[in-house]
Amino acid sequence: MKKVLIIFVLFVWFNDSIFSQGKFVVNNLKKSDKVHFKLINNLIIIPVELNDVELAFILDTGVSKTILFNYLNLSDSLKIRDTEPVYLRGLGEGESLEALKSRNNKFKIGDAIKVQHELFAITNDKINFAPRLGISVHGIIGYDLFKDLVVEINYSRKFIRLTESEKYRYRKCKKCETLNLEFYNNKPYLNAHVKINSKSIPVKLLIDSGGSDALWLFEDEELGIKNDEKYFYDFLGHGLSGSVYGKRSKLDEFSLNRFVLKNANVAFPDSSSISFAKKNKDRNGSLAGNVLKRFNMILDYQKAIIVLKKNSLYRQEFGYNKSGIELAHDGVRTVKIVDFNFNRNNRGTVKGTNEMNSIILSPSYESFLEPVYTIVELRKDSPAERVGLQLGDVVLSVNGKAAHKYNLQDLMKKFYDKEGTRIKLVVERNSRVFTVYFQLENLFQ
Repeated sequence: MKKVLIIFVLFVWFNDSIFSQGKFVVNNLKKSDKVHFKLINNLIIIPVELNDVELAFILDTGVSKTILFNYLNLSDSLKIRDTEPVYLRGLGEGESLEALKSRNNKFKIGDAIKVQHELFAITNDKINFAPRLGISVHGIIGYDLFKDLVVEINYSRKFIRLTESEKYRYRKCKKCETLNLEFYNNKPYLNAHVKINSKSIPVKLLIDSGGSDALWLFEDEELGIKNDEKYFYDFLGHGLSGSVYGKRSKLDEFSLNRFVLKNANVAFPDSSSISFAKKNKDRNGSLAGNVLKRFNMILDYQKAIIVLKKNSLYRQEFGYNKSGIELAHDGVRTVKIVDFNFNRNNRGTVKGTNEMNSIILSPSYESFLEPVYTIVELRKDSPAERVGLQLGDVVLSVNGKAAHKYNLQDLMKKFYDKEGTRIKLVVERNSRVFTVYFQLENLFQ
């Protein structure tokens, strides 16, 4: 009997392996697996294996194809297969990107595996999101995973659960909202409402877990979708085709049925940055990470639904950068730390003295490679610009603490503090070190 059972299990496993060639399957008996992620700047970073090489990808509902960054630096180990040249276009004001379309790759996330996976490898080594996030990120995956499996995203406990659709069982949930999904070019959209200048406006939004902002709306005077009188012009994010800029403001309300968020952040990107995104004429904007993280959710593309439930992040205040600078991880530098060794001669005295407890201080140095943080965006007329900071300045310390002792995310949080908070930066520019002081400003008063 035991031998028959072993043969049966092996037969099932073998059949699953064949089945996984066409789509993602979960290769365990439960047909479900839990995978922990890092939440960096409201983005989900998941561990993946591509052709048996361990990498990290952004889980992005807003992309229809799997994209690999900085391929030339990874090509020797990855050995992607069956390639042909193509061009890609994304958000930003830049040109289309050259890439290699590659088929028949092995892709694995936890126990979920697909052995004939198609991806697009970007050959331009300047397209790299790692410096902006402060950790190594090698690519983006979205629709290819969501179309095959039911994906639970638990933002509060930082894990996803991947389950084969026929094995997934929904539980009754009185505190949940179930919304219908619509798809355009394999990307999910939902219907919501925004209140602008006391007017409630229905909007259709792309669900974009690969965006770190809260909400983006496309200006439309006819519909009443426009910025409030209180706004400022700012850097909004970095897409495949370059940086995106626009106006930042606040909404009276944003609602998903009975879930209502007040005073939510909103941005209105420049039309030049979103011309590609507006090909779907019914689309009014994007719903991104700073709102999505406030819910634990179930995404079921096969049933075309999303189930939302409030989590512990729901009431977190919507903050914004009050300094005017954006930093990026810009390589490493050598940091020397003095280590004084206390040495005595054999008799406890120093030769040539009469003191019995003389000490010789013999300084030595330990060297470490530490991250460098550089200013890559600078808002016009911001507190940082007014004190003379410039693009390319290297931040050495913040409020008396060395910058290299922070990770990028924690360092940037300093600039989201309360209005009036005093910031002291020690900065290096062209080998000259200087200190600046400024206060964080509330631009919505």
